[in-house]
Amino acid sequence: MFKSPGPIAVSLRLPPDLPVVGSLQLSIRWYGVLIATAMALGLWLASREAQRRGEPSDELLKATEFALVGGLLGARLYYVLFTLDYYQTQPWWRVFAVWEGGLAIHGGLIGGLLAGGAYVLSRGLPLPTYLDIVAPYLTLGQAIGRWGNFFNEEAFGGPTDLPWKLYISEPHRPPQFIDQPFFHPTFLYESLWDFGVFLVLVLGLRRRFEPAPGALFLAYLGLYSFGRLWIEGLRTDSLMLGSLRIAQIVSAVAILVAAVGIPLLLRRRPA
Repeated sequence: MFKSPGPIAVSLRLPPDLPVVGSLQLSIRWYGVLIATAMALGLWLASREAQRRGEPSDELLKATEFALVGGLLGARLYYVLFTLDYYQTQPWWRVFAVWEGGLAIHGGLIGGLLAGGAYVLSRGLPLPTYLDIVAPYLTLGQAIGRWGNFFNEEAFGGPTDLPWKLYISEPHRPPQFIDQPFFHPTFLYESLWDFGVFLVLVLGLRRRFEPAPGALFLAYLGLYSFGRLWIEGLRTDSLMLGSLRIAQIVSAVAILVAAVGIPLLLRRRPA
């Protein structure tokens, strides 16, 4: 059994004798720390991979800047659109409160692809190659970022009594499980799955798929989505479209695209 120590990593309060009206406190949240760490590490590793492939790292970094901004906007917009009932009852500024959680990876992928891809294409650069460069580090970033859900006590599964059960405090429990203290740590399942996908991409597929640009990115989509498909079924807070879990629909489509696209790309590669 384990439990979150809380969402705040560091909390700073100005001394009361300073000439400040009222009290001023600065809180740094684990969610933000982990997202920033994932971005920084992913950028550094992707830059090294670009150099290995003979691609200009400065262009990759510029494209990634656009992709990160587009990804953050897409991830938040996607989440808010599918939880409008909640945000319509909240102050307007909570729509922008990303430090409280609420970033949907599928929305982030869509926004990042649109923004970063538009820059790459506008510069006449090979988009499939750039997607392959960043693919392994996307899933590594997801593996790190998922721990933000742990600190925020979100993205957990249904009740369980397994040895690795996760304690959720009463204010964060779904109403139907208010008397159940322990839940599946689905954030952990997905983090471990993502890290495993990262290892498969880097150690098993990166060089093998290099002659077929785009295949590694499709492998990332397919492998990540395969894990997300079954993990999503355990969660209690899925974004819904009627009676269907949106993440499972998107994951199924991504698996199909990867299953069709990878063989086609591999057949086209130079002999």
